[in-house]
Amino acid sequence: MEYSVFDLLMDVGLISVLLIVGTFMRRHFRWFRNLLIPAPITAGLLGLLLGPEVLGIMPFSSALGSYSTLLIAVVFAAMPYSMTFASRDISKAKNMWAYSAAMFLGQWGIFVLLGILVFAPLFGTDDWFGMILPVGFVGGFGTAAAVGGALDSIGIQEAASLGFTAATVGTLAAIVGGIIFANWGIKTGRTSTLPEKLPWELRSGEITKKSRQPSIGNATTNPSSIEPLALHAGFIAVTVTIAYIIQQLIQDYFENVSIPLFALSFVVGIGGRIFLNIIRRPEYLDPTTVRSISGASTDFLIAFGVASIVPTAVASYWVPLLILFALGVVYCTLFFFVASPLFFGEKWLERGIFGWGWSTAAVATGIALLKIVDPELKSGALNEYGIAYVGYAPIEIAVNIFAPIAVIAGFTLGFGAITTVAAVVIFLIPFFLGWRPGRGERGVRKGRTAAANA
Repeated sequence: MEYSVFDLLMDVGLISVLLIVGTFMRRHFRWFRNLLIPAPITAGLLGLLLGPEVLGIMPFSSALGSYSTLLIAVVFAAMPYSMTFASRDISKAKNMWAYSAAMFLGQWGIFVLLGILVFAPLFGTDDWFGMILPVGFVGGFGTAAAVGGALDSIGIQEAASLGFTAATVGTLAAIVGGIIFANWGIKTGRTSTLPEKLPWELRSGEITKKSRQPSIGNATTNPSSIEPLALHAGFIAVTVTIAYIIQQLIQDYFENVSIPLFALSFVVGIGGRIFLNIIRRPEYLDPTTVRSISGASTDFLIAFGVASIVPTAVASYWVPLLILFALGVVYCTLFFFVASPLFFGEKWLERGIFGWGWSTAAVATGIALLKIVDPELKSGALNEYGIAYVGYAPIEIAVNIFAPIAVIAGFTLGFGAITTVAAVVIFLIPFFLGWRPGRGERGVRKGRTAAANA
């Protein structure tokens, strides 16, 4: 049966029902509130259970697994229109930059090399298999869609299912592990904040008071001309469309060259941002509105991505996947307990828990975990990350773009080696340049704890 616009309507409608159900479950069921389960993950898991791959109750179309490729292109197309390119004082957060970049590059490099040098000989997996861990953990659902979609274009169809599985496991590990680490930190006196429980708005996901409901954007046009939301969505749609046309032209002229759509969307988005500056309309698009559209795309991306997991593809890799996920948790745990005190001194727990959250799931998860031990965000961890992200974002974007290209070009081993070396170099920079906090500063918290116990 030929795919039609009504198939699209049914797919979006069904997944939207599940998103609403996921929101309801977070709001009304204590278990979901305590574990901070995001509604898109609940929706995706329900879609997987009720969809054609398992129970066959929900009549999703055969295009279910294709939506993630388009939605991640929307996310990357929106980035340049919402990013701040102004220079900021990164020296205020140099340790956070080194910590974040080393953790990110190390996870990519080490596990890509493990996939080639260990998993391939032992389990007969392909060279790209080790990439699944960082794709799902430090990358998250967006990277799973990006890399999975890119590899699917060269016939590696199971990559997307494995990537979304890794992202789901990573999110659950982030929440469970983060709560355990937070309670441990509070009980051992490693944080001065002792909250009884998280705010209701964070636990339930619902903001009931109108005075606390934030704006999702500002209008930059008068509706008599064009509805502001239509303008912003249209700009992003044009960006993705141009990227798709360029991708098709490249494939027509160079049959062996395959550039991911999300990567081209980001490049075209930068061109669109430059165009707005050239015509002296840099504020024509509102960054907050663009981020809202991008965030909505991400929610649907997660739900569609998890729902489109093919259990048979995952089942054929279940042994190496279990080992891969276990090693990933060990890697992130070592960074939490070993690297965090070295880099941050007195208030390492707050920064370490935040790092644990985004290295296994996403920045939003890291913020939620940070608020357990630092509900008023007085530690400065989030501000430091915001400043450090100016220097860290280009690394993250470059790796996400070039990782699938490296696989396509047969340069996976070289990619793993380069990222590993870069991780080691960045990890050592604070040691050689004297960025690390002194012994006295690292000992302040311990002294405070001993005094309090006395």
